[in-house]
Amino acid sequence: MSTVQVRATQGWARMATQMAAVTADERTIAQTSSPATSRGVTLVPPERPRSVSVLPRVESDRDGQIALLHEPSQRYRSNSVLGTGGMGVVELADDVDIGRPVAIKRLLPEATHPFGVARFVSEIRIVGSLDHPNVVPIHDVGLDDDGRYFFVMKYVEGRTLADIIDKLAAGDPAAHQFWTFERRAELMIAVLQALEYAHERGIIHRDVKPENIMVGSHGEIRLMDWGIAKRVGVTEPGEENGALIGTPAYMSPEQASCCELDTRSDLYSISLTFHEFLALRHIHAKHSDTISGLLAAVQTEPPDFIAFDTYDQTHQPIPPTELRYLCKRGITRDREQRYASAGEMIADLRRYIDGKTEVQCMYTATKRMFREGGRLVDRHPHLGVSLAVANMSLTLVGAFALVWFIVGLAAA
Repeated sequence: MSTVQVRATQGWARMATQMAAVTADERTIAQTSSPATSRGVTLVPPERPRSVSVLPRVESDRDGQIALLHEPSQRYRSNSVLGTGGMGVVELADDVDIGRPVAIKRLLPEATHPFGVARFVSEIRIVGSLDHPNVVPIHDVGLDDDGRYFFVMKYVEGRTLADIIDKLAAGDPAAHQFWTFERRAELMIAVLQALEYAHERGIIHRDVKPENIMVGSHGEIRLMDWGIAKRVGVTEPGEENGALIGTPAYMSPEQASCCELDTRSDLYSISLTFHEFLALRHIHAKHSDTISGLLAAVQTEPPDFIAFDTYDQTHQPIPPTELRYLCKRGITRDREQRYASAGEMIADLRRYIDGKTEVQCMYTATKRMFREGGRLVDRHPHLGVSLAVANMSLTLVGAFALVWFIVGLAAA
């Protein structure tokens, strides 16, 4: 499959490599101020540099006597590295006190300068303020023995949307059987609900893409990696000079042009992601060779919907017309013509699932007519029987008329 993004390892490992404002991946570009330009800002760490376990170990003997053993130790025991980005490393660890696996993100040594710490603090406070089921919660923050800041997150097992798209594009039968277009719409609704919650609080994600959408082992949907999220109208540390930050393949035109962003930029990115989920290839796939070519395409070219017009129907049918209209509106270059809010986009997706999409062409009109006819039968079962009899009668009359016509031609 031709695609603008490089598929790395699965699950958290892939997601974790994106969890920094600067990454080694050439798709993500960020310009941050160096320690030399910190303008006299100093970093004063707190006195206690480690997170210590506080709960005792409980033991009992044969006589039923309880012993509480206090053995102070580090609360979090790291097991393995899930991924490393330009500013941070994400580890799988054990929470010794509670007895559960967690994910820990730590600043890399080279990112512990004042601006790096300030950006890290901003990430923690933004994510920590988003108490939503589709956003991974932060459990704790602290300093390790090396004086590096870290924060602790819920560990989520599952697959990224990028993994799912790869399986669908490869023609995996089980993936196609499960991921119907209706289920794909439901996944998008879950992601949009996370965005709606954040947008209502003045926060934009700025890096919505398949790699940052996680589908848990029990079907839970989470929008991951808020590492470059920001508050609308607020300049983050190191971004004073109009830095290009994000993943070019999923940037809105205004983000690629380093313009001021609002919530509609995230809606462009989620619409582009949805388009890829439907078409199983990226709109700008032909520009994936270079970053400069990709950015030029994002900034100047209208969305290329040829993916639907010459669609390979080997594995799945052409995506529904209603969803194609939805994507087209979401990826409009003029942000004034896009969806005004995540809630508005959610409403259109729900109308599609319910069969109540606004009529925009003969295809949507036909589908709406049949759906409404089915609902009419549900509400009035006896009417359904009458309609069935009438339909059968008309069919018989038509067949008789056709036979009569053919016989007449033969006689002539």
